[in-house]
Amino acid sequence: MSLDEVYRQVIMDHYQNPRHRGRLEEPTLSAGLHNPTCGDELRLDLKVDEEGVVRDAVFEGQGCSISMAAASMFTDAVRGKSLGEANRIAESFKDLLMRRSSDRSALGELEALEGVAKFPARVKCATLVMNAFEKAVQSLSEGGGSGHVQA
Repeated sequence: MSLDEVYRQVIMDHYQNPRHRGRLEEPTLSAGLHNPTCGDELRLDLKVDEEGVVRDAVFEGQGCSISMAAASMFTDAVRGKSLGEANRIAESFKDLLMRRSSDRSALGELEALEGVAKFPARVKCATLVMNAFEKAVQSLSEGGGSGHVQA
């Protein structure tokens, strides 16, 4: 079995059996985004403690296998991480898809989406959850309190 086949299996597993799907009753941070190119919709909810550690991360939405698998993988990857670490994961993933040097050590299963870089139109699908994360964190720093945004 080739590495590409293994990666495809990982992506399809996260798409068909998404981890951390749902909504949080009182998220610390949340953001929703829509990708008009392909119709993907995603909402990301995070519960962040006083020390800035992501204690819970969930998503809901609908979209292609790439966007939903990426959301499942990202919520899995950021649980228990500081917001700074979660941001580094998002940035490393975007660097990977833009074929720039990236820190793969923190990506975990997100690395399975590396092949998306070959299809520029699909990069937006794969990065939708990271963009929602960045938007939620930005709203926190701008508002000084809970960050709930919808775009």
